Amino acid sequence: MWKEFKEFILRGNVVDMAVGIMIGAAFGKIVTSLVNDILMPPIGFILGKVDFSNLFISLSGHYRTLAEAQAAGAPTINYGVFLNTVLDFLIIAAVVFFLIVRPMSRLRRPKEVAPEAPTTKECPYCFSTIPIKARRCPYCTSDLERTEVI
Repeated sequence: MWKEFKEFILRGNVVDMAVGIMIGAAFGKIVTSLVNDILMPPIGFILGKVDFSNLFISLSGHYRTLAEAQAAGAPTINYGVFLNTVLDFLIIAAVVFFLIVRPMSRLRRPKEVAPEAPTTKECPYCFSTIPIKARRCPYCTSDLERTEVI
């Protein structure tokens, strides 16, 4: 059983997947920092000096900040944090789509091939299939350079 598990783990696909998960987790942290530290402060400033990470609805009592409500153990609906998380997701989804999915689908898409020119034609006398450059039918020996059919 240990041998089978070792073979499974050492397969290339599992190692590739593990590396992808680690890079994805690190990328997620970068995007979270981008949203929380770079994008949301200017958006909050434009919208009237709003700190999105501090937007919440307290279900018991009135608290000035989310930290105060959490310190008091009050139940809260943290819709500002939710907005930040949605923006994180949208950025990650856009990056994955435009940098991974689209290029991969372009690589997998079959290339369009121009239709080939015909290589055969039909004898107008005996209706056999013959090479397109033939001047005489090999089956009925008719002269194909004549345009009229008997």
